Amino acid sequence: MGMKEAIKNFNKQFEYEPEIENAERLRHFDKFIVVGLGGSHLAADLLKVWNPYLDVVVHEDYGLPAFSDKELKERLVILSSYSGNTEEALDAFNETIEKKLTCAVISTGGKLIELAKKHSRPYIAMPDTGIQPRLALGFGFKALLKLMGQDKALQEIGELAQSLKPADFEKAGRALAKRLKGFTPVVYSSSRNLPIARDWKINFNETGETPAFYNAFPELNHNEMAGFGATSKTKKLSARFCFVLLQDETDRPRIKKRMAVFKQLYKKRNFIVEAVKLTGQDIFYKIFSSLVLADWAAYYLAQEYGVEAEQAPIVEEFKKLIVK
Repeated sequence: MGMKEAIKNFNKQFEYEPEIENAERLRHFDKFIVVGLGGSHLAADLLKVWNPYLDVVVHEDYGLPAFSDKELKERLVILSSYSGNTEEALDAFNETIEKKLTCAVISTGGKLIELAKKHSRPYIAMPDTGIQPRLALGFGFKALLKLMGQDKALQEIGELAQSLKPADFEKAGRALAKRLKGFTPVVYSSSRNLPIARDWKINFNETGETPAFYNAFPELNHNEMAGFGATSKTKKLSARFCFVLLQDETDRPRIKKRMAVFKQLYKKRNFIVEAVKLTGQDIFYKIFSSLVLADWAAYYLAQEYGVEAEQAPIVEEFKKLIVK
């Protein structure tokens, strides 16, 4: 499936009903660690946007977080690797076996599924449709909810299969891409929505093959903003940046005020500032409709630059070099 078709059909991922193999080995937990790199941890990041009270630690490294053995035993360790061959996730799996921890696996196949079978650990084998991991967020999110026992949320998010219509966001995404061409996007949001901003940034990196960055209010007002003061001696350094503000009606009033003043100050300094509203009657629609818009914007930005939207050649080159 090509990139454009994958975006258009994204909502169909929410029809997916994940099944847990070796489910009898899985007991109930209220605390979680999700180990994943690249597109394989994005769904876990978004869990905190959906439910800020959920006790989940996302680990993007080799091994496991620096917790005591007692703390580790209190958590379900979920190893997430779309390909099943991510070396950091495989390393973490081996550590869970060494420490005799409870773990589960999410993947489309590869060595990680093989290890889960070998050690009789619970696993979910997601559909392998040939899409890139960053475009498989629906599959990944539902798989996480299943392992975490979030049955009500699973039912609610399934409604996106009908309510979310990716084609409705294509025109806006194409128009945004045209306005962003020639600039380095910087995506800003509230702290709660930071995982959404990060996903926007990653889409620009991987699909658009362009530098992009992200941060959150209010922290950026205390430091990063100073780097764009656009004085006479540094103005050339910041001239090619543009700013995308993810605005949410549910943000705190003071965050909304900060965004408004930020926009005013930056426009005064002739920066391009794009305001993107996060909309929707429920949190799932708000999250995933914004990410569909980001997918379209990044896809059409790749078209503007004439680059390959699906693959990330430098990442693949890097992977080949580190195995030597």
